[in-house]
Amino acid sequence: MGKVANIFWLGTKELRSFGHDFVLVVFVIWSFSLAILTQSHGHLQEVYNASIGVIDEDRSELSRGIASALLPPEFRTPMLISERDVDHLMNTGQLTFVIDIPPYFQRDLLGGRRPTIQLIADATAMTQAGVGLGYAQQIIADEITRFLSPAAIDLPATVALDLRVAFNPNSDPAWFVSVMAIVNNINILAIILAGAAIVREREHGTMDHLLVMPLTPFEIAMSKVWANGLVMTVAVALSLYFIVGALVGVPIVGSILLFLSGVVIYLFFTTAIGIFLGTVARSMPQLGLLLILVALPMNLLSGANTPVESMPPLLRTIMQAVPSTHFVSIAQAVLYRGAGFDVVWPHYLNVALVGALVFWLAVLRFRQVTMQTV
Repeated sequence: MGKVANIFWLGTKELRSFGHDFVLVVFVIWSFSLAILTQSHGHLQEVYNASIGVIDEDRSELSRGIASALLPPEFRTPMLISERDVDHLMNTGQLTFVIDIPPYFQRDLLGGRRPTIQLIADATAMTQAGVGLGYAQQIIADEITRFLSPAAIDLPATVALDLRVAFNPNSDPAWFVSVMAIVNNINILAIILAGAAIVREREHGTMDHLLVMPLTPFEIAMSKVWANGLVMTVAVALSLYFIVGALVGVPIVGSILLFLSGVVIYLFFTTAIGIFLGTVARSMPQLGLLLILVALPMNLLSGANTPVESMPPLLRTIMQAVPSTHFVSIAQAVLYRGAGFDVVWPHYLNVALVGALVFWLAVLRFRQVTMQTV
């Protein structure tokens, strides 16, 4: 009971220290509020509300049909422009796409000739331009087919393809990006808070005071784990309810309590990494550099940004042993698909076992550092 009391009171000291660190408090609040909003609404790879202009030199039924087929949400209402305005509108960024329909396009098409339509894209918006060109080509081809053979449109297809989009029926990227942003921020913030706690003790000279007290390295390390883990868990819960659920509008179909239990187990792993890095770094700038080497690969290779299945076989095998990959699977399974514990328990087990191993290594390293200090 004495050890438990020591861990508890040391943890409360950590909470008070965190509360007095204005920069860290603001950083945590921003990371789980405005950062989530900006990533969910600004990190869009799809074509959405793209500006487009139409040069209608044909002024026919077909050309008007092509212009009217360019509809939201992919494109804005087309702007009818003249050829002399193209360079100015493209150079000033007012238009991303321009469609030039030549004179006599409908007549030449009905006459069996092969007229061409010019499609211009501003490729400085690289992803939107590439995807948008495909959308525009498909829309134009569909309108030409409908105009040339309207009866064929109503004929039943040989094979009926029934498309069903599960878990995200509108394919809204904000639903995916917002939750994955929370996962990525957990990796970064948990390591920073735990590592900064160690570095701050050393810089302020309070580490020497702790070492002369009847405390073990395990008690000191464990107090930092639960205190910083509590801060992160509360921040994640509030972000899920008020930012992801209320403001972004993501429907959470699974159990938030089940997900938060996974967060607690995963924070045991990430805070242990922070403690280990805190014993290596001698200052906050050094901790920041070490964070880049650890957190960045964890975020990029965890499956939060790209599927693990698309990685090379060797890298995919390595990442199966890293808890960040399993935590992403837990988040997606529970929050998106409503999975229960019977589905995600293997991921929980991996995170718990690897987290215990990393925490043991962190305590060993912390004990070595403290013995050298003494």
